[in-house]
Amino acid sequence: MANLKIGLAGNPNVGKTTLFNNLTGLNQHVGNWPGKTVAQAKGHYKYNGNEVEVIDLPGNYALSAHSIEEIVSRDFIVDEDSDVIVNIIDAANIERNLYLTVQMMELGANLVVALNMNKYAQDKGYTIDANKLSELLGVPVVEIEANRDIGKEELLKTIEHAAANPVNTTERLVYNNELKEHIAELQAVIEEDKNLLDVPSSWIAIKLLENDEIIEEKIEGSSKRNNIVRETER
Repeated sequence: MANLKIGLAGNPNVGKTTLFNNLTGLNQHVGNWPGKTVAQAKGHYKYNGNEVEVIDLPGNYALSAHSIEEIVSRDFIVDEDSDVIVNIIDAANIERNLYLTVQMMELGANLVVALNMNKYAQDKGYTIDANKLSELLGVPVVEIEANRDIGKEELLKTIEHAAANPVNTTERLVYNNELKEHIAELQAVIEEDKNLLDVPSSWIAIKLLENDEIIEEKIEGSSKRNNIVRETER
């Protein structure tokens, strides 16, 4: 029997906790994240002989560490050695939801996208091509209805396959040559200070280029601060 750990991530009100309840049933408990006042819901289910631990991450629109919820989610993706992150997306608000998806890809998360609320999206006149979305993102996309069992078996099967065949999603992101070169050069400077590498250097580089205030504060105490700033502003 293999033991797997998965996290459920998504924007608020996308059906994430509904999916958590659907997957785990009564096999769950709620506490706090260690050292934090943020609630942590854990549960588990069994599938094909695997015991799967499920963690319902706080609902976030981004992972820039502007709130304790964002920090908790980011740290889980980076540090908790999870097998799969299931990213629940509201099919009727796909553009807004994909911002978080891309941020998790920047962190290298092994993603499965669960496209939820498809019936609602169709009623609003939206048609989402899940296969095309999967092709563009380079990760599996499964259509589900979290409040029912529609797509559940396919999702469980896809999670199991993704856990056995992890993908470095950072490599799926495509930038133009000039930006790609700038990110690589900035990464090289960042990596000279090992104290900064609690998150991927590529993610720090991208956030610096976005003028993210939290990440700018992070490098203030770095011994390589001047070199990093110089390369960022180049």
